[in-house]
Amino acid sequence: MVQNRIISWYLQNKRSLPWRNTENPYFIWISEIILQQTRVAQGLPYFERFVAQYPTIFDLAAAPEDEVLRLWQGLGYYSRGRNLHQTAKYIVEHHKGVFPNSYQEIISLKGVGPYTAAAIASFAFKERIPAIDGNVLRVISRILRIESPIDSPVTQKEIRNIAEEWISTVEPDTFNQAMMEFGAIQCTPKAPLCETCPVQVYCLSYPDKAYLNLPFKAKKTKIQERELYYKIYRKGNQYLLKQRKNSDIWKSLYDFPEGKPETYLKEYPTATHLLSHRKLQIHFYACEPSEQADEGTWFTLDEIEELPKPKVIDDFIRKKLI
Repeated sequence: MVQNRIISWYLQNKRSLPWRNTENPYFIWISEIILQQTRVAQGLPYFERFVAQYPTIFDLAAAPEDEVLRLWQGLGYYSRGRNLHQTAKYIVEHHKGVFPNSYQEIISLKGVGPYTAAAIASFAFKERIPAIDGNVLRVISRILRIESPIDSPVTQKEIRNIAEEWISTVEPDTFNQAMMEFGAIQCTPKAPLCETCPVQVYCLSYPDKAYLNLPFKAKKTKIQERELYYKIYRKGNQYLLKQRKNSDIWKSLYDFPEGKPETYLKEYPTATHLLSHRKLQIHFYACEPSEQADEGTWFTLDEIEELPKPKVIDDFIRKKLI
């Protein structure tokens, strides 16, 4: 059976990761939120810092939001950090700090979708439910040569039904870990290791290399371009920063006052910053503090170091102001 071969492969080839050595739902939840839209290599040090700083859900719930976002800095998708913090407070207030123990309860938490809820429910509580991420979609679509668009709800339901059938015969936590790991390091998006694949004989897309075009999406994500203009005000050893309050990008993080100045002392090189569906062109201008009419707070560089900031702002400060 395909699933048994993949599990055997996993037991021999799996990476040693800290969240695989625990059934603590709090640690598993933190790892899954961090790994949303983040590679394991990048997410691992963040996970280690988070559990060191906040060893229990009570510690995370009691932390100031600025501190949590500062620890999150560099991971991007900052709503994940805010949701993590808010959910910790919710669990402490409404569940006395006891993490919900079923898929239906877990999926109701803020920032938790179907995949994340299934992963936590299976890893921490052994609930028999498939955790279907991009890796699993790719593995099943290639093995069974599913040539319909992977972003179609019909295709995703078909793959879920297959995964539910496969998981029914094995330990659910091991199955989910194995399928995701197999997609991450064996059946990779590009240059999959087909010649050493343990399920090559079952793979319907292998003989004619159809796997090179699977899975495919019917819709392509359109990248939006946007320009931001920042005014850099300096007064002695202090700089003016503001906290973003609206629902735009980088909510609750600190950056400089925005707006293209009419006059300025210096223009810095433009920075390009990529988000998931956006390409930002960011302009920085050194301006006279006497012309400053923007709201904000004056901070020293040491104080700025402790503030949560977008990575592009942090990079600019380190390279141009320090």
